[in-house]
Order: sequence, then C-alpha cells, then structure tokens
Amino acid sequence: MTTRIPVTIEGNLTGDPEHGTGESGNEYARFTIAVNDRRLNETTKRWEDAGTVYHRVVVFNQQSRHVADSLRKGDNVLVSGDLRFGTYTDKDTGQTRETRDIIADNVGASLKFVSVDLDRSPKANGPAADPTATGPTAAPASYAGTGMSR
Repeated sequence: MTTRIPVTIEGNLTGDPEHGTGESGNEYARFTIAVNDRRLNETTKRWEDAGTVYHRVVVFNQQSRHVADSLRKGDNVLVSGDLRFGTYTDKDTGQTRETRDIIADNVGASLKFVSVDLDRSPKANGPAADPTATGPTAAPASYAGTGMSR
C-alpha cells in the first residue's frame, strides 16, 4: 500500500534539469529545488534566512522535455505532485538509506519575480494546425448537405 502525500512547493533550481530516458522507455527530467525559509527577526525587524530545505523532483513524459528545454539553474519554480519515500542500499557502506522525492504532476515557472513568454502550440490537428499547409480539406457530413438515414 502506498501513502499518497500531495505537496506544492516553490523554490529555486539548484542546477539545470537532467533529461533522459529510463530502461522502460519513459522520458524523465530530474532536478533539485532549494526552498528557503524566511522569518521576520522581531529584534531587528528585518527578514532573515532561517534555513534551506532541498527537494529532489522527478517529472515524466512530454512535460520532462518542456522542463529540460525551458528551465535553468536559479529559476524560481512551482511544483505540484506527490511526495514519495523509498529505500536503497549504499554501494560503498552497504547501509540501507532512505530517499524522499517529489513525483511532479505539474511544474511551472513562478511569475513572482519575472515575466515569461509562452510558446503556444495549436490544439487542432491537420490543416487547421498549420495555416501554411496546402491541400484538400473535407467538410463534416452535416455541413456538406448530406444526411443520415436510419
């Protein structure tokens, strides 16, 4: 039985995303996010860093390509997904170690400090997706004056 722990975090990429293909053929992107905790110092009335927590994130399939193509070290991102725990055996010591990863459903650039230009792809397939395409087109039967009989 798997425990599903949904999480949403905001932080900065500590390095460029690593993009690859697993043994099963699924594409993935891996990256680490630093989440900084800031607190108001009541004595000085100034904001101070109160610590940093690092989260490893994995995202799959088409989104992994978009992440690898779009995001770079230092970018502020939002990640929504499930927190997963695992174990592995350290090759050097033979000790069992625990892991904590976020399996991302959605990854996006934060607009808190920067603006982003989106490269939108058309949602239609066929000639409507490419206005420069030439060739015959067919109208649906309901527009072509034909009917259905039962």
